[in-house]
Amino acid sequence: MKLDVRGKSGLEITPAIRSYVEKKLRKIEKVFTEELEAFVVCKYYRDLTKVEITVPIKFITIRAEVEDKDMYAAIDLAVDKLEAQIRKNKHKLNRSLQSRAGLKDAFKEDALDIEALEKELIGPVRKKRIKLDILSYDEALTQMNLLGHDFFIYRNEDKEVCVMYKREEGGFGLIETE
Repeated sequence: MKLDVRGKSGLEITPAIRSYVEKKLRKIEKVFTEELEAFVVCKYYRDLTKVEITVPIKFITIRAEVEDKDMYAAIDLAVDKLEAQIRKNKHKLNRSLQSRAGLKDAFKEDALDIEALEKELIGPVRKKRIKLDILSYDEALTQMNLLGHDFFIYRNEDKEVCVMYKREEGGFGLIETE
């Protein structure tokens, strides 16, 4: 595995941190047929650390970002998050992107139990039909807050479908369709 581990915000990457990251990422490398390249950024803030791991693979990129008080715990959580993404999406990727040369072959056949994955993916999915009301921006914002949701779908005064959502940094975003 090609590994690039960097420290930011004054954090120096020690050989111990580098070897710990390498050891943990071996679990992910076992799932793939080719050598992986991983980019790890470790940041230190006043009372917590942040670990970002990015692994580009053929036509996709998997990424995890985790904050924790302990650097090693953050590394563990980030790798667990990557594993969950791979477990959840491996079957979908093999099925939907198999026309792209090489992506299907990126995964080892026996690395994950396909039957267990299919059961996990085919499990009950909640579907909901909604009637899109014509609302102003302020009315939609009020409705979203009253419902306690992170997003809200509605039609604006021009009868275009819009999606309003809460941003992680605070504030709101709006997606308008053409």
